[in-house]
Amino acid sequence: MSASQTQFEGQHVVVTGGTRGLGRAISLAFLEQGASVHATYRSNQEAAEALREAAGAHAERLSLHEFDVADYDAVKAFWEELDGAHEDGIQVLVSNAGLRRDGLLAMMPPKDWDDVLNTNLGGSFNMSKFAVQNMLRQRYGRIILITSPAAHFGFAGQCNYSASKAGQIGMMRALCKEVARRNITVNCISPGFIDTELIADLPEDLRKQYAATVPMRRFGAPEDIAYAAKCLAAREAGYITGTTLEVTGGL
Repeated sequence: MSASQTQFEGQHVVVTGGTRGLGRAISLAFLEQGASVHATYRSNQEAAEALREAAGAHAERLSLHEFDVADYDAVKAFWEELDGAHEDGIQVLVSNAGLRRDGLLAMMPPKDWDDVLNTNLGGSFNMSKFAVQNMLRQRYGRIILITSPAAHFGFAGQCNYSASKAGQIGMMRALCKEVARRNITVNCISPGFIDTELIADLPEDLRKQYAATVPMRRFGAPEDIAYAAKCLAAREAGYITGTTLEVTGGL
């Protein structure tokens, strides 16, 4: 590999929801640049094995972990396993795992509210808490939370999702101040319309309608988000913290 392909050589990267969509692209991007990647997923083993196959020659540096980021005890066990396996610590956490349960607030079952908040915001808390403990010991780290423009705009039928994504930004802004002196940065990436399976089943007329709202007149690709994650995770990005990087095509 060339120097540009070994930017993260020797680093250990955790990507939650790392086997599908944005997470898959992020996992592959870090693998391609020399990192060892721990990709987590909740239940889709077929997607996990597809990621391993896609990793090709890099698969030896890919570890797959099946658990729910909303389960505090499962997250704790995962980090205890990593602590025992990597004395040099974990350098990067990308908290990408997310859930949507859309519906009007007046009709929303409490479970749909709880599930989305517990996964999106609670999962970010669970993973970040143990990541910070790991990174404090090495006095270095990069924490990246994948949020959404819904945090600012709000979309009808997404009160739970919008609240969880706004909560991630608030948590990031507070956490970055707690850990800055230990050379740990905390940032968010806010993807706009990205062409993943999440929107693959939209009717063509609706896809065109959404694309027309984007100044660049097209959807982004998962690789656009992966590039942003690599930028914020780089050692050279040590003075970038407490910010939300908008990757939206100008929304």
